[in-house]
Amino acid sequence: MRTDHRLAVRKTYKLFIGGAFPRSESGRTYPVGNTNVALASRKDVRDAVVAARSAVPKWAGATAYNRGQILYRAAEMLEGRQAEFTALGVPAGEVAAAVDRWVWYAGWSDKIAQVYGGANPVAGPYFNLSAPEPTGVVGVVAPADSPLLGLVSVIAPVIVAGNTVVVLAAEADPLPAVTLAEVLATSDLPGGVVNLLTGRVAETAPWLASHADVNGLDLTGVTDPALAASLEEAAAGTLKRVTRPPATGVDWTADPGLTRITAFLEIKTVWHPKGV
Repeated sequence: MRTDHRLAVRKTYKLFIGGAFPRSESGRTYPVGNTNVALASRKDVRDAVVAARSAVPKWAGATAYNRGQILYRAAEMLEGRQAEFTALGVPAGEVAAAVDRWVWYAGWSDKIAQVYGGANPVAGPYFNLSAPEPTGVVGVVAPADSPLLGLVSVIAPVIVAGNTVVVLAAEADPLPAVTLAEVLATSDLPGGVVNLLTGRVAETAPWLASHADVNGLDLTGVTDPALAASLEEAAAGTLKRVTRPPATGVDWTADPGLTRITAFLEIKTVWHPKGV
């Protein structure tokens, strides 16, 4: 077979919903560099939320140890595909830091309950036990200033605790996000735990913020104060937990801490009489 005049297969960058890679239901795309990327619609947001909600029982019901194993597997797969990300313009140091960030959060999977739960001292013959539980479906606007490390830093802490996510990728630089979705698709992560949409954040974020089946909203990647305020207002209609965009930016290379894990956790407290 002659290959000297072969045309390379051009890659089509699609959405990531329910473990599959569909085109936008609208059929729309938008140019990024010399390629076309799916332009998500309101219907795509709704489909992603349905997929995320369907994945909650299995993912939240998995053992913390198992979730940690799967996050570590994502780190393994990302480690093996570093060259692919550097070819997209992501600095090699950022790719390595993203691998380490997956490992860091994987290590916290079976420790969060020990740190934020436990037995409470109470008066009377009772056991009083508190334990953290996932909030449910969380919408995330990914940061534009760090399309891989920042993206991992907003996804990993949400899912390690048992939540599922619908992520709006950075509009101007979505290719690392779609490629990360390909990594997650081969990392034993159940379909629907992470759903990723590309396109115009100003178009899709309002539908995510107002969706009644979304329990939390991370606005880290929203840089327009007016848009952030309108999204907070829309989220308030269904009493969502909201993480506001930082006023001074985020140093994604710094110690991430536990704030992003605990932001989307609920604490359940159970009373039980002693001796029964």
